[in-house]
Amino acid sequence: QVQLVESGGGLVQTGGSLRLSCVASGRTFSTYAMGWFRRAPGKEREFVAWTNWSGANTNYADSVKGRFTISRDNAKNTVYLQMNSLKPEDTAVYYCAAQTGWGIRREISAFGYWGQGTQVTVSS
Repeated sequence: QVQLVESGGGLVQTGGSLRLSCVASGRTFSTYAMGWFRRAPGKEREFVAWTNWSGANTNYADSVKGRFTISRDNAKNTVYLQMNSLKPEDTAVYYCAAQTGWGIRREISAFGYWGQGTQVTVSS
């Protein structure tokens, strides 16, 4: 069982930056691949970024590639999402999730544990 708590959301202007954090409970955090997802108003939840158990491998949605960076610190049971050059279309609730399957996965069903989400609002 893994419990996830996100933080770091807020209001930022276009072009600004935010860093989201997700702290996990439990001693098995380092065995999970982790992902970040988001849900914009009126839209479905979508994949944003993924990292394997060590942080050595990452994967990004095309919409955030080159602007967002996922990383993790297993000693702190924490995964991060550094978001730069933010755009109004990045406005969403951001969720971290722990993957319960194998391989590089983007689908929601591959992630068995979810945080409660943190709001990111980018003003134009």
